[in-house]
Amino acid sequence: MLRRLLTALLCLALACATGAVATPLPPPMLATSYREGVPVSAFLVSEKLDGVRARWDGRRMWTRAGAPIVPPPGFTRGWPPEPMEGELWLGRGRFDEVSGLVRRGGNPPEAWKEVRFMLFDLPAHDGPFAQRVARMRTLVAQAGNPALAMVSQRRLASAAALDAELARVVAAGGEGLMLHRADARYVPGRSEALLKYKPHQDAEAQVVGYQQGKGRHAGRMGALLVRTPDGRAFRIGTGFSDRQREQPPPLHSWVTYRYSGQTSKGLPRFPRFLRVRDELPPPDPEPAAPRQPHG
Repeated sequence: MLRRLLTALLCLALACATGAVATPLPPPMLATSYREGVPVSAFLVSEKLDGVRARWDGRRMWTRAGAPIVPPPGFTRGWPPEPMEGELWLGRGRFDEVSGLVRRGGNPPEAWKEVRFMLFDLPAHDGPFAQRVARMRTLVAQAGNPALAMVSQRRLASAAALDAELARVVAAGGEGLMLHRADARYVPGRSEALLKYKPHQDAEAQVVGYQQGKGRHAGRMGALLVRTPDGRAFRIGTGFSDRQREQPPPLHSWVTYRYSGQTSKGLPRFPRFLRVRDELPPPDPEPAAPRQPHG
């Protein structure tokens, strides 16, 4: 609660200092997991980008949890005065770099020259997703700023085609796919109209200790001791670079890990470190009443 209050006060101070009054953004729309039997042809499919999710209120940029993002001057030149959601992205496998830029702030323009805001939704637009896609294409073209791009959206005819696309993306170093129902409106909270499809599951856990390494890792971290939000404790011993083993995530920080199902004791099977989590996802908003589709 204190953290949310401090974040809100900081956002207000920044808005007052710049004269910018943020357009109220609805709570974010959050994905559920893809499952067999979903009518794939009813969805538009895009790659799930490994970036920092960001929200543009028409004047300023924010993280999903509401912390301000301060890009260098000129980065948002020509952007529209309407809310947008997307990923700040440097390319596959470069999450740590773009996350570092967002955390530091005050970076020179050269540090952001390769960063793109990959637009994937318009939270204030009242139309179905297919209409929002058309509007996003228009906004990107009108902006004429290479920093504003759009996540490619396309239809696939079947579950077999979806699986083939997932295999292609993962083989190229991508995380997975997102499926967005073409006739769905933007509704805050977890939604069956927005699905994520990945070959592995991932989740967050808090660092509570370290296990010293042996053999090649003698003298540095061998494994992280972590605890899930519901109190389950386990170790993560793979997925780290040599540098991360020498400078492991700090105590009490949160990390994202990948796993493949659960053991008989309910613990993640084959957990593998992915990254330090700068902020936890916000709590799921209360689901809004569904809006009627266009007649």
